[in-house]
Amino acid sequence: MSNAEDFGPAVPDTTPAGTRLPRLWLLRHGETEWSREGNYTGLTDIPLTDAGEAQAVAAKEKIGAVDFDLVLSSPLIRARRTAELVGYPDPQILPHAHEWDYGDNEGRKSTQVRAENPGYLIWNDGVPNGETLDQVAERADRIISLVQAGCGTPMDRSPDTAPVEKVLLVAHGHFLRILAARWLGLPAEQGRHFVLGTAAVCTLGWDKHTPAIVRWNY
Repeated sequence: MSNAEDFGPAVPDTTPAGTRLPRLWLLRHGETEWSREGNYTGLTDIPLTDAGEAQAVAAKEKIGAVDFDLVLSSPLIRARRTAELVGYPDPQILPHAHEWDYGDNEGRKSTQVRAENPGYLIWNDGVPNGETLDQVAERADRIISLVQAGCGTPMDRSPDTAPVEKVLLVAHGHFLRILAARWLGLPAEQGRHFVLGTAAVCTLGWDKHTPAIVRWNY
């Protein structure tokens, strides 16, 4: 099986200094009881199911032998445990990498919400008493800026050390879909087009200095 390093341009996109432009791997957390049942799961801090833990272990093979310069995680236990199971027990925690705050929809089945509100789509209609789509996108933009800022260095390294080129972010379905849209320079609502399964991996990178999706939902 080819690993994630086998994909991408034959000639890497580089900065004027000759360093490779940073790439961002996305990993959605494994299954939880609520994700299995189709419930909105935002800030509620629930653990992985046994199946979710097995999915996370399997994701380690999907990532392959990538030697990440920096591993980031949402603060929520389902993401942190997923990071641990793929081999990164001590990721850098980003408080703003949490899932969409679903407000009054938190914990409710999406089918129930749609039954009560025919035609409801979170991408169009938002959530009552929760975050707006723009607020979620602003959090995603902060992470993109961190990764793209001149091949910056992690906060615990000296600026004189090698630049960060390969970053892994372990987080959540809606949040990562929005982040992918924003990486491409698209409006956040275009994240609706990027289906993302539990414990799925994606790679964001470049094509001739244009932000691009290298692989998605594998």
